[in-house]
Amino acid sequence: MDLNTPTNDNLVFMINTLAEQLQVVNRGLMDPEDYDIKHYEDIKDMYDMVQMKKGQLSVSELQAVVGELGKYRVKA
Repeated sequence: MDLNTPTNDNLVFMINTLAEQLQVVNRGLMDPEDYDIKHYEDIKDMYDMVQMKKGQLSVSELQAVVGELGKYRVKA
């Protein structure tokens, strides 16, 4: 899978992976359908950062990433 190519499948993969790694309890907050492909690069940057620091993120860093992802959710 080439995550450098902005596709909906890649976006879904990254959001689901982030939800698991960030241990998001309320998965409704990380529903891939709530994210627009136009924010792909920003979401990929966060995904890459979480992958690099896998298992080494503090609670406040985890909360910051979840909060930042929330900014990219499509408002209903």
